[in-house]
Amino acid sequence: MPLDRADWLLCDEVYAEQMAERAALLAARSADVLATQPEAEPAALELLDEILRDLPALGFEIRGDHILRPDGQTVALDKTRPLWTIGHLLQADFCLLQKPKEASEHVLTGAVLCFPSSWTLSEKLGKPLMRIHVPVDSYDTQMGARVQRMFDAMRPEQPLWRANVLRYTNPALYQPQPEFAPKEKRDGGAYIRSERQCLLKLPRTGAVVFSIHTAQVSRDSLTEEQRIALEGIETSAHSLVRQ
Repeated sequence: MPLDRADWLLCDEVYAEQMAERAALLAARSADVLATQPEAEPAALELLDEILRDLPALGFEIRGDHILRPDGQTVALDKTRPLWTIGHLLQADFCLLQKPKEASEHVLTGAVLCFPSSWTLSEKLGKPLMRIHVPVDSYDTQMGARVQRMFDAMRPEQPLWRANVLRYTNPALYQPQPEFAPKEKRDGGAYIRSERQCLLKLPRTGAVVFSIHTAQVSRDSLTEEQRIALEGIETSAHSLVRQ
């Protein structure tokens, strides 16, 4: 779906809680949740500049070489480590995808990924879109071609978004998983996890930014209206799978 640029970035009611977890992961597991290939460095810096442009509307204050967050915490503005800085500013994860010269697909060249939903950054880094999605049965050659055409046609002035709904039995936000590990049976998952995924093309480098804002709630906490809506989504999804 098309997305207004003003709605690209979010800070929700669990901002402080999720940011504390991100800071802990970036401190203890930096090699697992943060990676930038050399060719991605200009795009990572451009992404930081684009984010800095939009932060004041979310309640952030940019004070020279520091940024005051909405929760009162201060973050150093380190442009030598743009993805590290971004990881300390926003709840969302950010992936950079670039299309090398003569290549037919975009490649994952950098990311800050603190809240993976059953995938591992080190296994995907440097891989093209089709290879990244090998474990996804529905991501066949036809689907891959459609996604690549969309990436090729993207314009900086028109971001896009989509969302998913996932069931989890484990409430942890950091859930990496090897590519071909057995899938966990989640039919009785007590937690509903949803990713708001946005696509934005950077105007200078042409890199595509894939952002992932993760929300998670206990299934038992849903209101009756929310429960009915979720059942409708799941029924529709099952019907599409059968088709």
